[in-house]
Amino acid sequence: MGLAIVVVMIFGLFTVMGGVMGYLKAKSRPSLIVGTLMGLSLLVAAFRMREGNQAAPLVAMGIAILLGGRFFITWKQNHRMAPDLLMVLISLVTLIVVGSVCLAGL
Repeated sequence: MGLAIVVVMIFGLFTVMGGVMGYLKAKSRPSLIVGTLMGLSLLVAAFRMREGNQAAPLVAMGIAILLGGRFFITWKQNHRMAPDLLMVLISLVTLIVVGSVCLAGL
């Protein structure tokens, strides 16, 4: 579970930083709001995973699916490495690591 917690924490920090960067670079308030909310939700999920909460990994994977899907759509249109492809890859890593931990616990 330790690796999954670290991955979710990194994903949360990247998401918050990405929202702030989107605001600073493009003055996008939606980026700031959604990036902050999703990033903080991932950080809370990581801490809850550390406490043994069984719903927290599902929350983290749900957010990874939502963000990965959203950024995959824009990556297909623009083929930008950052933030689109980077967020898709981080989402995939999160899904794989957290999902494997969940399956191992069954």
